[in-house]
Amino acid sequence: MSSMELCRASLSVAPSFLLPITRRTHHQKTNFERNRAGVAAVVVLCAASSTGANPASKDNRMVISVTGATGFVGQRLVQKLSADGHTVHVLTRSRRNAQLVFPVEKFPQMIVAEEGEWKNSIQGSNAVVNLAGMPISTRWSSEIKKDIKQSRIRVTSKVVDLINNTQLDLRPSVLVSATAVGYYGTSETQVFDETSPSGNDYLSEVCREWEGKALEVDKDVRLALIRIGVVLGKGGGALAKMIPLFMMFAGGPVGSGQQWFSWIHIDDLVNLIYEAIMNPSYKGIINGTAPNPVRLSELCEQLGNVLGRPSWLPVPDFALKALLGEGATIVLEGQRVLPVKAKKLGFSFKYPYVRDALKAIVSEKVYS
Repeated sequence: MSSMELCRASLSVAPSFLLPITRRTHHQKTNFERNRAGVAAVVVLCAASSTGANPASKDNRMVISVTGATGFVGQRLVQKLSADGHTVHVLTRSRRNAQLVFPVEKFPQMIVAEEGEWKNSIQGSNAVVNLAGMPISTRWSSEIKKDIKQSRIRVTSKVVDLINNTQLDLRPSVLVSATAVGYYGTSETQVFDETSPSGNDYLSEVCREWEGKALEVDKDVRLALIRIGVVLGKGGGALAKMIPLFMMFAGGPVGSGQQWFSWIHIDDLVNLIYEAIMNPSYKGIINGTAPNPVRLSELCEQLGNVLGRPSWLPVPDFALKALLGEGATIVLEGQRVLPVKAKKLGFSFKYPYVRDALKAIVSEKVYS
């Protein structure tokens, strides 16, 4: 089971009662109010805390639309944005599912918009964050591969079209769109950064087309493409499968254990996305990975040490291939990806080393 999550190339409060004040016209306010009534906005006080940044000042509060908000990463991002006083529009296919994740009594300023209402939400936003996509941690049939690709391309295309078709004075100023380190392909020897070419496998193709759709956004909209590695956090992602196995003394490396594992703590990823929203210097391709990738064997050893469990029981290649078929290649080969752009921009990683990240995650009292 842990191998299924590991094969991801990834791609998972203080009340804000004042309306944001940026580029708001009478026409825009009317749409905002109309949309707010139409999607049954609700008011709340959220107890979730931000990941360390100071709350936005009154003058900097924004309206931010988010796809994939109910996912592992999306939930943490929404919590942070809400904690810092921003208004979040959750762009979803199911209002019911979104309201289960973000209950009415906890999120006062949140607007939940189903697909027919996305246009009004985006028109009323200062920024859009696109995190939507079907999980890839499953056996790949030809149909599943098609769905994986289309789930990313369809939503990205819809978001870009809605932005481009919004009149200039009402248009969001920035689009932050997720992509994945799967763009680079796999290698045990190469080191990849934002200037590296794309690989030649299926996930590379998915990422190229996914990014290609985002790149169609109008040039007056700042675009940041975050190539995300394996996200580590409690309550989801790879560790949600790995920790129970280690606790049952059944954890260990997959394959040779020498393949590279490019990871990022969920708090660092959320902070990186947040910076990309707020900071005009963040544009173009940015790798969403920690500065110190590790071999998979080291990850498993460190996780075993933190949990007080052994990490000696390997998952053999043939078992993984039987489980995941073609998808096993990602885990068995891996990639070493460095966040060169983020470091040049001055981004400060809270968890640059995997041991510190794992210790922090395991010590969390409540799943996020």
